[in-house]
Amino acid sequence: MTERYRHLETAAKPEALRRVAIDPVTRVEGHGKVTLLLDENHRIRQARLHIVEFRGFEKFIQGRPYFEVPVLVQRLCGICPVSHLLAAAKAVDRLVGVEKIPPSAAKLRRLLHYGQVLQSHALHFFHLASPDLLFGFDSPTAQRNILELVREGRFREVALQGIKLRKFGQEVIRAVIGKRIHGVGPIPGGMNKHLTQAERQYLEAELPQVVSWAEQGLALVRRIYLADPDFHRRFAKIDSAFLALVTPDGGHELYDGRIRVRGRDGEIVFDQVPDRDYLTLLHEQVKSWSYMKFPYLAALGPEVGWYRVGPLARLNACGFFDTPKAEAARQEFMQLDQGLPVQASLAYHWARMIEILHCAEKIGQLLADPELYSGELEAKGEMRSEGIGVIEAPRGTLIHHYQIDEDGLVRKANLIVSTTHNNTAMNEAIRQVAAEYLDGRELNEALLSRIEIAIRAYDPCLSCATHALGQMPLQVELQDAEGKILQRLYRQSDGTVEAK
Repeated sequence: MTERYRHLETAAKPEALRRVAIDPVTRVEGHGKVTLLLDENHRIRQARLHIVEFRGFEKFIQGRPYFEVPVLVQRLCGICPVSHLLAAAKAVDRLVGVEKIPPSAAKLRRLLHYGQVLQSHALHFFHLASPDLLFGFDSPTAQRNILELVREGRFREVALQGIKLRKFGQEVIRAVIGKRIHGVGPIPGGMNKHLTQAERQYLEAELPQVVSWAEQGLALVRRIYLADPDFHRRFAKIDSAFLALVTPDGGHELYDGRIRVRGRDGEIVFDQVPDRDYLTLLHEQVKSWSYMKFPYLAALGPEVGWYRVGPLARLNACGFFDTPKAEAARQEFMQLDQGLPVQASLAYHWARMIEILHCAEKIGQLLADPELYSGELEAKGEMRSEGIGVIEAPRGTLIHHYQIDEDGLVRKANLIVSTTHNNTAMNEAIRQVAAEYLDGRELNEALLSRIEIAIRAYDPCLSCATHALGQMPLQVELQDAEGKILQRLYRQSDGTVEAK
């Protein structure tokens, strides 16, 4: 499938083709656009996702003390700050010579991370993606948002459950680090406080309902997905390898672990690769039309070595979950392609809901662990000049790599965020959708919205910024080879669309 649309990456004599731009892509984090090049017969000749915003965090944290880094880099994102906080904290642990933090600190960090993954997945599915799935791809753009779900009687309960699920995840975060967004908890070599019994009682009281909501959300996305064969067989289905962290025995892992790559045929290509060896495993390619790099497996090269990360990758890569409800759901999910890796982009939504259920189960297990409430919180070691931290953020594998000088100031930083790993995959997905649904057809809003839906399946954080509800204005122009505008569509901030 992927090779079939490879020709859409580049186009001969692009200046002679007509250009269609989707700018900005909505209901994602950050700013990006899509450009399509068409010939006189409306045939798609090129399709690209452009990341037009420059982050620069690797540069402006240079010269800062190493112990400030976790707090600074979590400002990359308003939705997944905990992911950057923890990845940086793991890297800083190694800078201070600590390979293994005390059990109490490790469990507190895990609790924090499960709360983060739960709230981020709930936000993406219920607030950003479910309106497309529940109202339908061809429904008016102004209707496809969380506010309309709340207003719509038949979907109101679903939307409210999603809002409450996210709230619970945020409350877990607040309990561990003091604030729902941009809190402080991890310190070099550990954590700064235990959980209190009052916080435990508050969270445990909510947990049965949270598990129930997670199960209902999982049943919902399963029903939606199976009701439309196109979701699995046709829409944005591409073939790729998958990369994720796993436990030593191959289980699903979010906070710690080693890297596994499973090929598109289901075979394990690399396994138990230490996180500090990521530079040997991965290389990055730069392209002139995007600020975001294109990672690939060094041993396979950029043409065939690209891969996917995130919830779908984690389910495809791992051998099991260590919580019963999520494991039962995983086993059913993996039968979609008779045990082979599930390749459909929209399957990311199903995978997310399985992980929400898993996180709820893990939070329950941890809240019953006495080491959350007492025990050593900090370990010491000898300073080093380099530290690498890798975790599984909600969107996929997140890498933080820092080098410091003799004064403890950052002299070099390298951050590979989850969305960067998925860069090639998102471009492949929009090429497939453009070729299948737009090729040879006249431009209209409903067809163009499918490109955004394909991108949205990956829950991209295009600049590690914040989510938008999707009521952003959009202008799409169709131009001829001389630059003359042939057709314009405007989507206003209220969601109405008009042609000019």
